[in-house]
Amino acid sequence: MVKKIIKNIYPTIKSKRYWVTFCSAFAAALTVILVVFYNTTVNAYISPFTPLDLRDSTDNFEEESTLPNNFDASEIAEAEEPAKDNVYHIEIKKGDTLIKVLTDLGLEYQEADRLFNSIKKVFNPRDLRVGQVLDIETHSSDEGYLKVKSLRSTIRTGEYLEVDLSEDSSYSSKIIKDELTEEMRLVDGTINGSLSSSMNSNGVPSRIVANFINIFSYSVDFRREVKKGDGYEVIYENYLTPDGQFVKSGDIVYAALKLGKNKFELYRFKNSAGNVDYYNEKGLAMKKTLSRRPMAYQSSRISSHFGRRRHPIYKDVRVHWGVDYPAPTGSAIYAAGDGVIEAAQYRSGYGKYIRIRHNSEYSTAYGHLNGYARGIRSGVRVKQGQLIGYVGSTGRSTGPHLHYEIIRNGQRVNPLTVKATASENLSGKNLANFKTAVAKVKDTRNKILAEKNGENKEEQLVQKEVATPATPSEL
Repeated sequence: MVKKIIKNIYPTIKSKRYWVTFCSAFAAALTVILVVFYNTTVNAYISPFTPLDLRDSTDNFEEESTLPNNFDASEIAEAEEPAKDNVYHIEIKKGDTLIKVLTDLGLEYQEADRLFNSIKKVFNPRDLRVGQVLDIETHSSDEGYLKVKSLRSTIRTGEYLEVDLSEDSSYSSKIIKDELTEEMRLVDGTINGSLSSSMNSNGVPSRIVANFINIFSYSVDFRREVKKGDGYEVIYENYLTPDGQFVKSGDIVYAALKLGKNKFELYRFKNSAGNVDYYNEKGLAMKKTLSRRPMAYQSSRISSHFGRRRHPIYKDVRVHWGVDYPAPTGSAIYAAGDGVIEAAQYRSGYGKYIRIRHNSEYSTAYGHLNGYARGIRSGVRVKQGQLIGYVGSTGRSTGPHLHYEIIRNGQRVNPLTVKATASENLSGKNLANFKTAVAKVKDTRNKILAEKNGENKEEQLVQKEVATPATPSEL
Protein backbone atom coordinates (compact mmCIF):
# COMPACT_ATOMS: atom_id res chain seq x y z
CA MET A 1 0.00 0.00 0.00
CA VAL A 2 2.90 2.35 0.84
CA LYS A 3 4.42 1.62 -2.54
CA LYS A 4 1.18 2.57 -4.24
CA ILE A 5 1.01 5.89 -2.34
CA ILE A 6 4.60 6.75 -3.26
CA LYS A 7 3.90 5.80 -6.87
CA ASN A 8 0.90 8.22 -6.96
CA ILE A 9 2.67 11.25 -5.39
CA TYR A 10 6.09 10.79 -6.94
CA PRO A 11 5.25 12.66 -10.18
CA THR A 12 4.04 15.63 -8.09
CA ILE A 13 7.14 15.65 -5.81
CA LYS A 14 9.40 15.42 -8.82
CA SER A 15 7.91 18.63 -10.22
CA LYS A 16 10.13 21.78 -9.72
CA ARG A 17 7.04 23.97 -9.40
CA TYR A 18 5.90 21.92 -6.42
CA TRP A 19 9.14 22.49 -4.56
CA VAL A 20 9.06 26.26 -5.11
CA THR A 21 5.55 26.44 -3.70
CA PHE A 22 6.44 24.24 -0.75
CA CYS A 23 9.52 26.26 0.24
CA SER A 24 7.67 29.59 -0.03
CA ALA A 25 4.91 28.37 2.25
CA PHE A 26 7.41 27.01 4.78
CA ALA A 27 9.33 30.29 4.90
CA ALA A 28 6.15 32.32 5.43
CA ALA A 29 5.08 30.07 8.30
CA LEU A 30 8.50 30.29 9.95
CA THR A 31 8.45 34.10 9.75
CA VAL A 32 5.07 34.27 11.47
CA ILE A 33 6.33 32.01 14.29
CA LEU A 34 9.43 34.14 14.87
CA VAL A 35 7.43 37.37 15.00
CA VAL A 36 5.03 35.93 17.54
CA PHE A 37 7.64 34.51 19.89
CA TYR A 38 10.49 37.08 19.72
CA ASN A 39 8.88 40.42 19.12
CA THR A 40 9.08 42.32 22.48
CA THR A 41 7.74 45.65 21.28
CA VAL A 42 4.50 46.78 22.91
CA ASN A 43 2.39 49.44 21.24
CA ALA A 44 -0.12 51.21 23.44
CA TYR A 45 -3.10 53.18 22.12
CA ILE A 46 -5.31 55.60 23.99
CA SER A 47 -8.52 56.60 22.41
CA PRO A 48 -8.97 60.35 21.89
CA PHE A 49 -12.36 59.93 23.54
CA THR A 50 -10.81 58.66 26.81
CA PRO A 51 -11.46 61.18 29.66
CA LEU A 52 -8.48 63.44 30.51
CA ASP A 53 -8.50 62.48 34.17
CA LEU A 54 -7.91 58.84 33.21
CA ARG A 55 -5.15 59.71 30.72
CA ASP A 56 -3.28 61.75 33.37
CA SER A 57 -3.71 59.19 36.11
CA THR A 58 -0.44 57.97 37.77
CA ASP A 59 -2.04 55.27 39.81
CA ASN A 60 -0.59 52.46 37.72
CA PHE A 61 2.28 54.09 35.79
CA GLU A 62 4.93 56.11 37.68
CA GLU A 63 7.68 58.24 36.10
CA GLU A 64 9.20 59.05 39.53
CA SER A 65 8.93 57.38 42.89
CA THR A 66 9.27 58.68 46.41
CA LEU A 67 12.32 57.37 48.37
CA PRO A 68 12.33 56.70 52.13
CA ASN A 69 13.54 59.55 54.32
CA ASN A 70 16.44 57.48 55.72
CA PHE A 71 17.80 56.41 52.29
CA ASP A 72 21.59 57.06 51.77
CA ALA A 73 22.65 57.02 48.11
CA SER A 74 26.36 57.05 49.01
CA GLU A 75 26.03 53.52 50.37
CA ILE A 76 25.13 52.21 46.93
CA ALA A 77 27.81 54.33 45.26
CA GLU A 78 30.50 53.06 47.64
CA ALA A 79 29.42 49.48 47.21
CA GLU A 80 29.48 49.69 43.42
CA GLU A 81 32.74 51.70 43.07
CA PRO A 82 35.84 49.41 42.88
CA ALA A 83 38.82 50.04 45.20
CA LYS A 84 41.34 52.48 43.66
CA ASP A 85 44.22 52.16 46.15
CA ASN A 86 46.00 48.91 47.03
CA VAL A 87 49.03 48.20 49.24
CA TYR A 88 51.51 45.41 48.44
CA HIS A 89 54.34 43.93 50.54
CA ILE A 90 56.70 42.32 48.01
CA GLU A 91 59.87 40.35 48.77
CA ILE A 92 62.42 40.26 45.96
CA LYS A 93 63.10 36.73 44.73
CA LYS A 94 65.87 35.33 42.56
CA GLY A 95 65.48 36.53 38.98
CA ASP A 96 63.22 39.47 39.90
CA THR A 97 63.80 42.95 38.49
CA LEU A 98 62.05 46.18 39.41
CA ILE A 99 60.37 46.36 35.99
CA LYS A 100 59.09 42.78 36.35
CA VAL A 101 57.71 43.45 39.84
CA LEU A 102 55.88 46.57 38.67
CA THR A 103 54.43 45.05 35.50
CA ASP A 104 53.29 42.00 37.48
CA LEU A 105 51.26 44.41 39.63
CA GLY A 106 49.51 45.64 36.50
CA LEU A 107 51.48 48.75 35.52
CA GLU A 108 52.00 49.45 31.85
CA TYR A 109 55.63 49.03 30.78
CA GLN A 110 56.00 52.75 30.00
CA GLU A 111 54.80 53.67 33.52
CA ALA A 112 57.12 51.11 35.13
CA ASP A 113 60.02 52.49 33.08
CA ARG A 114 59.23 56.07 34.25
CA LEU A 115 59.43 54.91 37.86
CA PHE A 116 62.64 52.96 37.14
CA ASN A 117 64.35 56.04 35.69
CA SER A 118 63.28 58.18 38.66
CA ILE A 119 64.74 55.70 41.17
CA LYS A 120 67.91 55.32 39.08
CA LYS A 121 68.84 58.95 39.89
CA VAL A 122 69.40 58.06 43.56
CA PHE A 123 69.76 54.25 43.60
CA ASN A 124 70.56 51.65 40.95
CA PRO A 125 67.48 49.36 40.79
CA ARG A 126 69.72 46.58 39.49
CA ASP A 127 71.26 46.47 42.98
CA LEU A 128 68.04 45.07 44.47
CA ARG A 129 69.01 41.99 46.44
CA VAL A 130 67.16 38.75 47.07
CA GLY A 131 65.09 39.11 50.23
CA GLN A 132 64.80 42.90 50.01
CA VAL A 133 61.24 44.07 50.68
CA LEU A 134 59.32 46.67 48.65
CA ASP A 135 56.24 48.28 50.21
CA ILE A 136 54.23 49.59 47.25
CA GLU A 137 50.94 51.51 47.23
CA THR A 138 49.19 51.73 43.85
CA HIS A 139 46.44 54.06 42.64
CA SER A 140 44.00 53.44 39.80
CA SER A 141 42.61 56.49 37.99
CA ASP A 142 38.95 56.83 36.90
CA GLU A 143 40.05 55.63 33.47
CA GLY A 144 41.61 52.52 35.03
CA TYR A 145 45.22 53.66 34.47
CA LEU A 146 47.43 52.19 37.25
CA LYS A 147 50.27 54.16 38.88
CA VAL A 148 52.48 53.74 41.94
CA LYS A 149 51.38 56.16 44.64
CA SER A 150 54.35 55.43 46.90
CA LEU A 151 57.25 52.96 47.26
CA ARG A 152 59.34 52.31 50.38
CA SER A 153 62.31 49.97 50.86
CA THR A 154 65.25 49.50 53.24
CA ILE A 155 68.40 49.51 51.13
CA ARG A 156 70.64 48.65 54.08
CA THR A 157 70.63 49.24 57.81
CA GLY A 158 70.05 52.95 58.40
CA GLU A 159 69.40 53.79 54.72
CA TYR A 160 66.00 53.86 53.01
CA LEU A 161 64.53 54.48 49.55
CA GLU A 162 61.38 56.62 49.32
CA VAL A 163 59.40 57.29 46.12
CA ASP A 164 56.21 59.37 45.90
CA LEU A 165 53.84 60.31 43.09
CA SER A 166 53.69 64.11 42.71
CA GLU A 167 50.60 66.15 41.82
CA ASP A 168 51.87 66.55 38.24
CA SER A 169 52.06 62.71 37.95
CA SER A 170 55.86 62.70 38.04
CA TYR A 171 57.83 60.52 40.45
CA SER A 172 60.05 61.95 43.21
CA SER A 173 62.76 59.62 44.56
CA LYS A 174 65.15 60.17 47.47
CA ILE A 175 67.41 58.33 49.89
CA ILE A 176 66.77 58.81 53.60
CA LYS A 177 69.63 58.08 56.02
CA ASP A 178 69.44 57.71 59.77
CA GLU A 179 71.51 60.13 61.79
CA LEU A 180 74.27 57.79 62.94
CA THR A 181 76.03 57.84 66.27
CA GLU A 182 79.76 57.13 66.52
CA GLU A 183 81.34 54.87 69.08
CA MET A 184 84.93 53.73 69.61
CA ARG A 185 85.56 50.00 69.85
CA LEU A 186 88.74 48.50 71.29
CA VAL A 187 89.77 44.93 70.49
CA ASP A 188 92.99 43.28 71.65
CA GLY A 189 94.22 39.74 71.54
CA THR A 190 96.99 37.20 71.07
CA ILE A 191 98.01 35.91 67.66
CA ASN A 192 97.33 32.21 67.26
CA GLY A 193 97.93 31.17 63.67
CA SER A 194 97.71 34.10 61.24
CA LEU A 195 97.07 37.69 62.33
CA SER A 196 93.98 38.02 60.13
CA SER A 197 92.33 34.82 61.40
CA SER A 198 93.09 35.80 65.01
CA MET A 199 91.51 39.23 64.57
CA ASN A 200 88.49 37.85 62.67
CA SER A 201 87.81 35.26 65.37
CA ASN A 202 87.83 38.13 67.90
CA GLY A 203 85.02 39.92 66.03
CA VAL A 204 87.08 42.46 64.08
CA PRO A 205 85.49 43.17 60.65
CA SER A 206 87.49 42.01 57.61
CA ARG A 207 87.76 45.60 56.34
CA ILE A 208 89.41 46.71 59.59
CA VAL A 209 91.74 43.69 59.52
CA ALA A 210 92.86 44.52 55.97
CA ASN A 211 93.50 48.17 56.92
CA PHE A 212 95.40 47.12 60.04
CA ILE A 213 97.72 44.88 58.03
CA ASN A 214 98.13 47.55 55.37
CA ILE A 215 99.19 50.14 57.98
CA PHE A 216 102.09 47.96 59.20
CA SER A 217 102.99 46.34 55.86
CA TYR A 218 105.50 49.10 55.05
CA SER A 219 107.82 48.16 57.91
CA VAL A 220 106.78 44.71 59.15
CA ASP A 221 107.42 41.44 57.30
CA PHE A 222 104.32 39.50 58.36
CA ARG A 223 105.69 36.21 57.10
CA ARG A 224 108.98 36.30 58.98
CA GLU A 225 108.44 38.63 61.95
CA VAL A 226 104.94 37.79 63.22
CA LYS A 227 104.87 34.67 65.41
CA LYS A 228 102.43 32.77 67.58
CA GLY A 229 101.99 34.48 70.93
CA ASP A 230 102.54 38.01 69.61
CA GLY A 231 99.81 40.52 70.36
CA TYR A 232 97.70 43.17 68.66
CA GLU A 233 95.40 46.01 69.71
CA VAL A 234 93.15 48.20 67.60
CA ILE A 235 90.72 51.06 68.26
CA TYR A 236 88.36 51.82 65.41
CA GLU A 237 85.14 53.73 64.77
CA ASN A 238 81.73 52.08 64.64
CA TYR A 239 78.60 53.83 63.35
CA LEU A 240 75.20 52.87 64.81
CA THR A 241 71.58 53.76 64.09
CA PRO A 242 69.55 55.60 66.79
CA ASP A 243 68.23 52.23 68.02
CA GLY A 244 71.74 50.79 68.31
CA GLN A 245 72.00 48.72 65.12
CA PHE A 246 75.47 48.45 63.58
CA VAL A 247 75.72 50.15 60.17
CA LYS A 248 79.39 50.28 59.25
CA SER A 249 82.91 50.52 60.59
CA GLY A 250 84.96 53.66 60.14
CA ASP A 251 88.67 54.42 60.42
CA ILE A 252 91.33 52.91 62.63
CA VAL A 253 92.39 55.64 65.08
CA TYR A 254 94.97 53.54 66.96
CA ALA A 255 96.85 50.38 66.03
CA ALA A 256 99.43 48.46 68.03
CA LEU A 257 101.43 45.37 67.21
CA LYS A 258 103.57 43.59 69.81
CA LEU A 259 106.30 41.45 68.21
CA GLY A 260 108.30 39.71 70.91
CA LYS A 261 109.66 42.45 73.18
CA ASN A 262 109.02 45.21 70.65
CA LYS A 263 105.76 47.14 70.51
CA PHE A 264 104.78 49.35 67.55
CA GLU A 265 102.06 51.93 68.19
CA LEU A 266 100.54 54.11 65.45
CA TYR A 267 98.02 56.97 65.59
CA ARG A 268 95.88 58.28 62.74
CA PHE A 269 96.27 61.98 61.94
CA LYS A 270 95.11 64.36 59.20
CA ASN A 271 97.56 67.23 58.65
CA SER A 272 96.81 70.82 57.65
CA ALA A 273 96.96 69.89 53.96
CA GLY A 274 94.24 67.26 54.44
CA ASN A 275 96.55 64.25 54.01
CA VAL A 276 95.96 61.28 56.31
CA ASP A 277 98.75 59.06 57.58
CA TYR A 278 99.78 57.02 60.62
CA TYR A 279 102.57 58.15 62.96
CA ASN A 280 104.22 56.89 66.11
CA GLU A 281 103.83 58.80 69.36
CA LYS A 282 106.66 61.18 68.41
CA GLY A 283 105.10 62.12 65.07
CA LEU A 284 107.42 60.01 62.93
CA ALA A 285 105.82 58.41 59.87
CA MET A 286 105.78 54.62 59.66
CA LYS A 287 104.87 54.44 55.98
CA LYS A 288 107.67 54.01 53.46
CA THR A 289 107.82 55.39 49.92
CA LEU A 290 107.26 51.98 48.34
CA SER A 291 105.84 48.79 49.78
CA ARG A 292 107.92 45.67 49.30
CA ARG A 293 104.89 43.38 49.34
CA PRO A 294 101.93 45.39 47.94
CA MET A 295 99.19 42.82 48.44
CA ALA A 296 96.57 41.66 50.93
CA TYR A 297 98.10 38.18 51.22
CA GLN A 298 100.98 39.27 53.46
CA SER A 299 101.89 35.74 54.56
CA SER A 300 102.86 34.77 51.02
CA ARG A 301 106.28 33.16 50.57
CA ILE A 302 108.66 34.17 47.78
CA SER A 303 108.56 31.55 45.04
CA SER A 304 111.12 33.24 42.79
CA HIS A 305 113.71 35.88 43.75
CA PHE A 306 115.22 38.69 41.70
CA GLY A 307 118.17 37.59 39.51
CA ARG A 308 119.26 34.65 37.39
CA ARG A 309 117.17 31.50 37.61
CA ARG A 310 116.09 28.47 35.61
CA HIS A 311 112.90 29.49 33.78
CA PRO A 312 109.99 27.20 34.79
CA ILE A 313 108.53 27.19 31.25
CA TYR A 314 111.50 27.55 28.85
CA LYS A 315 113.78 25.41 31.04
CA ASP A 316 116.82 27.64 30.45
CA VAL A 317 118.65 30.15 32.67
CA ARG A 318 117.39 33.72 32.42
CA VAL A 319 117.34 36.86 34.54
CA HIS A 320 114.18 37.24 36.57
CA TRP A 321 113.53 40.98 36.83
CA GLY A 322 111.23 40.92 39.83
CA VAL A 323 109.98 38.99 42.86
CA ASP A 324 107.15 36.42 42.68
CA TYR A 325 104.62 36.13 45.53
CA PRO A 326 102.23 33.13 45.24
CA ALA A 327 98.70 33.94 46.43
CA PRO A 328 95.11 32.72 45.90
CA THR A 329 93.47 33.82 42.65
CA GLY A 330 91.47 37.00 43.18
CA SER A 331 93.31 38.22 46.30
CA ALA A 332 93.91 41.97 46.39
CA ILE A 333 96.91 43.84 44.97
CA TYR A 334 97.61 47.40 46.18
CA ALA A 335 99.53 50.36 44.79
CA ALA A 336 103.02 50.32 46.34
CA GLY A 337 102.96 54.12 46.58
CA ASP A 338 101.21 57.28 45.41
CA GLY A 339 101.46 57.80 41.66
CA VAL A 340 99.88 57.75 38.21
CA ILE A 341 98.94 54.66 36.20
CA GLU A 342 101.19 54.53 33.11
CA ALA A 343 99.84 51.26 31.74
CA ALA A 344 96.98 48.90 32.50
CA GLN A 345 96.82 46.39 29.66
CA TYR A 346 97.69 42.89 28.48
CA ARG A 347 101.42 42.69 27.78
CA SER A 348 102.90 39.50 26.28
CA GLY A 349 104.43 37.20 28.92
CA TYR A 350 103.32 39.51 31.76
CA GLY A 351 99.67 38.84 30.97
CA LYS A 352 97.44 41.49 32.49
CA TYR A 353 99.88 44.16 33.58
CA ILE A 354 99.96 47.47 35.51
CA ARG A 355 102.78 50.01 35.75
CA ILE A 356 102.65 53.02 38.12
CA ARG A 357 104.96 56.05 37.94
CA HIS A 358 105.51 57.31 41.50
CA ASN A 359 107.94 60.16 40.83
CA SER A 360 110.75 61.09 38.47
CA GLU A 361 112.90 58.31 39.93
CA TYR A 362 110.69 55.33 40.77
CA SER A 363 108.04 53.21 39.05
CA THR A 364 106.54 49.83 39.98
CA ALA A 365 105.10 47.04 37.82
CA TYR A 366 102.63 44.22 38.56
CA GLY A 367 102.23 41.17 36.31
CA HIS A 368 100.03 38.10 35.71
CA LEU A 369 96.90 39.80 37.15
CA ASN A 370 93.55 38.09 37.04
CA GLY A 371 91.81 41.45 36.54
CA TYR A 372 91.87 45.17 37.24
CA ALA A 373 90.07 47.03 40.03
CA ARG A 374 87.23 49.33 39.00
CA GLY A 375 88.44 52.61 37.51
CA ILE A 376 92.05 51.51 36.99
CA ARG A 377 93.27 52.72 33.59
CA SER A 378 96.10 54.71 32.10
CA GLY A 379 96.32 58.27 33.44
CA VAL A 380 94.45 57.63 36.71
CA ARG A 381 96.11 58.85 39.93
CA VAL A 382 96.24 56.32 42.79
CA LYS A 383 97.13 56.48 46.49
CA GLN A 384 99.47 54.19 48.35
CA GLY A 385 97.57 51.12 49.53
CA GLN A 386 94.73 51.63 47.01
CA LEU A 387 93.27 48.50 45.42
CA ILE A 388 94.47 48.26 41.79
CA GLY A 389 93.96 44.62 40.77
CA TYR A 390 93.70 40.95 41.68
CA VAL A 391 96.17 38.07 41.73
CA GLY A 392 95.97 35.75 38.73
CA SER A 393 97.97 33.58 36.34
CA THR A 394 97.63 35.30 32.96
CA GLY A 395 100.50 35.36 30.45
CA ARG A 396 103.47 32.97 30.80
CA SER A 397 102.75 31.64 34.27
CA THR A 398 102.63 28.27 36.01
CA GLY A 399 100.23 29.32 38.77
CA PRO A 400 98.51 32.26 40.49
CA HIS A 401 101.04 34.77 41.84
CA LEU A 402 102.03 38.44 41.78
CA HIS A 403 105.14 39.32 39.77
CA TYR A 404 106.36 42.58 41.33
CA GLU A 405 109.02 44.91 39.93
CA ILE A 406 110.59 48.19 41.05
CA ILE A 407 112.10 50.39 38.36
CA ARG A 408 114.57 53.13 39.35
CA ASN A 409 115.63 55.59 36.66
CA GLY A 410 114.54 53.13 33.99
CA GLN A 411 116.46 50.17 35.43
CA ARG A 412 114.77 47.28 37.22
CA VAL A 413 116.17 46.74 40.72
CA ASN A 414 115.69 44.18 43.48
CA PRO A 415 112.47 45.06 45.40
CA LEU A 416 113.87 43.37 48.54
CA THR A 417 117.07 45.39 48.77
CA VAL A 418 116.16 48.82 47.37
CA LYS A 419 116.27 51.52 50.05
CA ALA A 420 112.90 53.19 50.60
CA THR A 421 112.93 56.56 52.28
CA ALA A 422 110.40 57.37 55.03
CA SER A 423 107.40 59.64 54.51
CA GLU A 424 107.49 63.21 55.78
CA ASN A 425 107.50 63.45 59.56
CA LEU A 426 105.33 65.93 61.45
CA SER A 427 106.65 69.26 62.64
CA GLY A 428 105.52 72.70 63.81
CA LYS A 429 101.78 73.24 64.11
CA ASN A 430 100.99 69.82 62.66
CA LEU A 431 103.07 68.17 65.39
CA ALA A 432 101.34 70.21 68.12
CA ASN A 433 97.90 69.24 66.78
CA PHE A 434 99.01 65.62 66.50
CA LYS A 435 100.05 65.50 70.17
CA THR A 436 96.63 66.86 71.17
CA ALA A 437 94.95 64.14 69.09
CA VAL A 438 97.18 61.46 70.66
CA ALA A 439 96.20 62.64 74.16
CA LYS A 440 92.49 62.25 73.26
CA VAL A 441 93.04 58.74 71.89
CA LYS A 442 94.92 57.73 75.04
CA ASP A 443 92.12 59.09 77.21
CA THR A 444 89.53 57.16 75.16
CA ARG A 445 91.64 54.00 75.39
CA ASN A 446 91.96 54.26 79.17
CA LYS A 447 88.20 54.73 79.59
CA ILE A 448 87.38 51.73 77.39
CA LEU A 449 89.91 49.54 79.23
CA ALA A 450 88.50 50.65 82.60
CA GLU A 451 84.97 49.71 81.47
CA LYS A 452 86.17 46.33 80.18
CA ASN A 453 88.00 45.60 83.41
CA GLY A 454 84.89 46.52 85.39
CA GLU A 455 82.74 44.18 83.32
CA ASN A 456 85.28 41.37 83.70
CA LYS A 457 85.31 41.79 87.49
CA GLU A 458 81.49 41.64 87.63
CA GLU A 459 81.52 38.46 85.53
CA GLN A 460 84.13 36.91 87.81
CA LEU A 461 82.03 37.79 90.90
CA VAL A 462 78.93 36.21 89.37
CA GLN A 463 80.84 33.06 88.44
CA LYS A 464 82.32 32.90 91.95
CA GLU A 465 78.88 33.19 93.57
CA VAL A 466 77.51 30.43 91.34
CA ALA A 467 80.47 28.17 91.99
CA THR A 468 80.54 28.68 95.82
CA PRO A 469 78.80 25.69 97.50
CA ALA A 470 76.24 26.27 100.24
CA THR A 471 77.35 25.62 103.84
CA PRO A 472 75.38 23.19 106.07
CA SER A 473 74.01 26.11 108.12
CA GLU A 474 72.61 27.65 104.96
CA LEU A 475 70.91 24.39 104.12
